[in-house]
Amino acid sequence: MEARATARYLRLSPLKARLVVDMIRGKSVREAMAILNYTPNKAAYYLRKVLKSAVANAENNFNMNADNLYVAEVFANPGPIMKRYKPRARGRADVMRRRTSHLTVVVKER
Repeated sequence: MEARATARYLRLSPLKARLVVDMIRGKSVREAMAILNYTPNKAAYYLRKVLKSAVANAENNFNMNADNLYVAEVFANPGPIMKRYKPRARGRADVMRRRTSHLTVVVKER
């Protein structure tokens, strides 16, 4: 059995999110929460929320024990890119890309 939770359209670059995602993959839920609590990163805040949601889904929907859960899968996929224009010299304009992410956390029981 597996329980999952997703957060979509987050204003966070997927490249920066993957740095934090790689730290918690395969860890127990308790260890992953400890890592996320002490990681000074915007992605850690969002991942903590998604991980709590996945654990709550596992407990409420599938009657799993929270102490036996581990992070089986976690990934940060790119979402839509918002394009904004920034004025540059000599009347030109540059495109600024505001990237978004979709975070997914899957927890399983050991």
